[in-house]
Amino acid sequence: MKCKNHPSRQAEHFCASCGIPLCNDCAEEAKPEEYYCFQCAMLSSVSQVGTKIKDRRDKAVEEKLKEKKKWGPFRYFIVSASVLIVVMWGVIIFGGEKAPATLADVVKNERAFLFLVDSAVKRYAHYEGNKYPDQLSNLVPKYLRLREDQLPSLSKLSYQKDSAAGYRLSLVRAKPGEMMIILSPKGVEYKTPAAGGA
Repeated sequence: MKCKNHPSRQAEHFCASCGIPLCNDCAEEAKPEEYYCFQCAMLSSVSQVGTKIKDRRDKAVEEKLKEKKKWGPFRYFIVSASVLIVVMWGVIIFGGEKAPATLADVVKNERAFLFLVDSAVKRYAHYEGNKYPDQLSNLVPKYLRLREDQLPSLSKLSYQKDSAAGYRLSLVRAKPGEMMIILSPKGVEYKTPAAGGA
């Protein structure tokens, strides 16, 4: 059987989630002998991050209730800082929403969708000789599996090839009060939208 993404290569693994055949380059090993296609691996990791954030928040509350002895100021500071960091990452990734469980949920969650598309752009560059796509629709279906009815979701994203940075990817509009996230091969950049601007 041939690899779904590389018809000239022999498939050596099957995605544990969706079952598509994969060559060694396309298979993502989540656990020993458990392989996923890139998109299923992304969905799994996004869901796990959300679950870990909730688990850590619940655990911090539970430990606080169990603690009977008086804590010193330094211990309070460490716990408060840790919870704040976990919550902040949850807000950055999910916008304070429940962790997405399926691709349909990721498409609805604009920030999670932004990071999923960014990963697909990087995957495209990896397999296409360090070239970036001219437009996001070039990612479908090989690097980003979207149904026909999900394709309009790409219009929520702003994508520009950039000679210096490689590309710049962001949401077209940030929600009121939200930081604008701009992704590029150099990393994540945060900007505060201008007052009254989109």
